[in-house]
Amino acid sequence: ARRTTPRRLNATSLARLLLALAYPWLAHAASLHHDPVLAAIALGDIAVIVLLDPLWRLRPWAWGAMALAAAALAGLARTPYALLPLMVMPSIIVALVAWTFGRTLRAGHVPLITRIMSAIDQVHPRDVAPELLAYTRGLTCLWAVVLALLCIVDLALAVCAVPGGLLDGIGIAPPVAISREAWSWFANGLNYGLVGGLFVGEYYYRIRRFPGRYTSFFDFLRKMAGLGPAFWRGAIHDTPVLDAPVPGSCVDDAPRAAPH
Repeated sequence: ARRTTPRRLNATSLARLLLALAYPWLAHAASLHHDPVLAAIALGDIAVIVLLDPLWRLRPWAWGAMALAAAALAGLARTPYALLPLMVMPSIIVALVAWTFGRTLRAGHVPLITRIMSAIDQVHPRDVAPELLAYTRGLTCLWAVVLALLCIVDLALAVCAVPGGLLDGIGIAPPVAISREAWSWFANGLNYGLVGGLFVGEYYYRIRRFPGRYTSFFDFLRKMAGLGPAFWRGAIHDTPVLDAPVPGSCVDDAPRAAPH
């Protein structure tokens, strides 16, 4: 049993990544071609991502929920409103990620990026050097703000899109009209490009400010991936960090880890 669990978790993680990468392409193709069937498939992709873990574990309720979702989407594909949910999906996704970052900034919680960096360094968050602690908290705040702004822009463009935008879809002329294609290029393309650009750009700024932490960008990615599914579930759900050394650290009262 111990040997099969990691493979199962790795398989679900890979499947979730592939499904997440497929969604923008499906949504963009549905928007460009005004194809309700592709729109339903894109929404089904999101449903599978949400239910993937219990589906993989053959939970009857998850398969029942997926069957209901499939039936509902098949019906939606036959209506003129099939493309409407795609207009709000980018805003919902970005808002959820912004909330994931932002809620860890509350008093008594460990900022998300502080948690990630301390796990990579194999120290407890309380033992992170003050300079690195301030930096990772500020970076967590930056991500929350940038993603919140992207959510607002996504929603504004969805409201103004013609044809089939949120207002146009219910028969109201938007105050400013943009094409549905322009909305889709931003929401399903540029959106993710901006996020990726911030991620890569911040990495190169960080290695200048804190040199010697990683041998390369791919080394950084490898270390993040190596934290494992259990860590990422705890980080995303903002579960309390145990008052104990991180696996791999030597003692409870280890000295503060200085930025390398």
